[in-house]
Amino acid sequence: MQYVTETTREAAYRWLVKLQESEIRKLRAVFSNSPSYADLTPVQYDQGLAWLRSLGLVTPAGTAAVVLRAKDPSSAEAAVARVLAKRDLEARKATGDAGEWALLALLRAAGAQDVRHVAAESDSYGYDVEATVAGHPLHIECKATTNARQLVVYLSRNEFETMRADPAWAMVALLVAETGQVHQAVTVDRRWLEASAPADTADGVCWESARYVVPPHATAPGIMVGTGRILADLGQGMNGVRAWGRSSGLALLS
Repeated sequence: MQYVTETTREAAYRWLVKLQESEIRKLRAVFSNSPSYADLTPVQYDQGLAWLRSLGLVTPAGTAAVVLRAKDPSSAEAAVARVLAKRDLEARKATGDAGEWALLALLRAAGAQDVRHVAAESDSYGYDVEATVAGHPLHIECKATTNARQLVVYLSRNEFETMRADPAWAMVALLVAETGQVHQAVTVDRRWLEASAPADTADGVCWESARYVVPPHATAPGIMVGTGRILADLGQGMNGVRAWGRSSGLALLS
């Protein structure tokens, strides 16, 4: 994800507000010469404008691509936040889809039978992929991420209740590269997930989604159900690199 400084953000908000009623050429002169805007440099204003262009909030013709509710920085900030949220949602979906497809391929390469992408059929299962390994059913909830520093997963209430009722359920977290290649796979301890879940309130209000920051001690390398490991610790092209507190290296179990 692109890191944007506070000064770049401030410059961008000013551009977006002023572009509601003026043009880039005139505004460059205003930002460069007016004492009211001298707290930022011309370079910072250029960076702010470039960021807006990258977000699609300034058209190729140099006009604002969005009409603000009010011509003030807070409205500009809200408009930028909406675009960033949409991009983040799209990026997380793309990563999740890539992880599920990679998991299907890994299971088939490991010799699993009856591999099925149930998440493509319905969200009601409470897991994403099912397969049969050595005659035993396997129901995997796949959590994919591009963040190698920290493993953060979200669990829906349906997934949580499925985990509690289904002994074949397992959460597998995948570290996925932009190419779709899997660099790491771990199984998250379901007992830790259950113990770390938020509590429902006394007046009957139930949580519907929970965010977990998973520590290394709550993961096991590869894909595991119970004490059986289907896929050993893995990492294609990242051997020796530590992800989530573990060194990576992939091997299929026969």
